[in-house]
Formats: sequence, structure tokens, C-alpha cells
Amino acid sequence: MTQSAPTPTVEELEAQERRLVFPRFTHEDAWALGSLLVEMARERQAPVAVDIHRSGQQLFHAALPGSAPDNDAWIARKRRVVERYGSASYLVGARHRAKGTTFEESSRLDPDTYAAHGGSFPITVEGAGVIGAVTVSGLPQLEDHRMVVEALELFLARL
Repeated sequence: MTQSAPTPTVEELEAQERRLVFPRFTHEDAWALGSLLVEMARERQAPVAVDIHRSGQQLFHAALPGSAPDNDAWIARKRRVVERYGSASYLVGARHRAKGTTFEESSRLDPDTYAAHGGSFPITVEGAGVIGAVTVSGLPQLEDHRMVVEALELFLARL
């Protein structure tokens, strides 16, 4: 993961979502994916919180050193965007920016409840669609997004 990588286009973000699909997603998968994200964050000394929700239930949560209660609020706001739109929080924001506006200006949703900032990615299961979200908060939004995508790529490659 390079810091100098270009900002992904809407098309590239949509391709990530089409590619990162689970055959199934169990409690054990949530634990393994969450643990992988925690391991990655520890290696990088990233001050993040990690959260995984499925069908309205929190299956995994961890707060690493340097994270704060605000990270939990950001997680909830970003996760609600995924739940409402069925797309990654970063992609939802990017779609608005591509139209020359912002999510906050054009969605008409309460910004204290919804945040189209990077870091929450849909958990999509083949044949079922979006059933949950995996979220990271604590880094700049594109880095949050990239950490989740990298973990999903690693996790799905092992299945």
C-alpha cells in the first residue's frame, strides 16, 4: 500500500465492490476478518478502531492504542451510509464529488447520523447482496478505505 497511489476513480471503486464478494459470512468469518484488520493496524501502529456488523448486530469491535471515542461515532456514521446505499462509504462520497457536489450538500441526510467518508465497506454475500459492513476509523479517509480493501483482498484470497 503506497501513500502516493492516485485517488481511485468511481469506476475503480465500483470494481472493488464487484470483486470483493463473500461466498458466505459467518460469526467466525467476522472474527477472522476483524482479527486480520487488528493485526494489520498493529503492524502499522495505526491508531484505529475496527468494527464489523452483520444484519444489525455487532460481531466484532476493537479499539487500538491512539484511537478515541470519536472513532466509534465515525464508525456508526460511515456504517449507516453503507447500510442505506449498499455501497462503500468512500464510493458514496466519491459519486457526489464526481457530480460537483458533496454528500452533505445533496443527500439531505443529517451529517451527525451519516458520513460518506472512507472506511466502511459493504459485506456482500453471493446470492444475498449486502448483509453488513466492515469499518475502520482513525486514519485519513482514503487510508481507512484502503486498509479495509486490503484486508478484504487478503481474507478472500484465503477462502
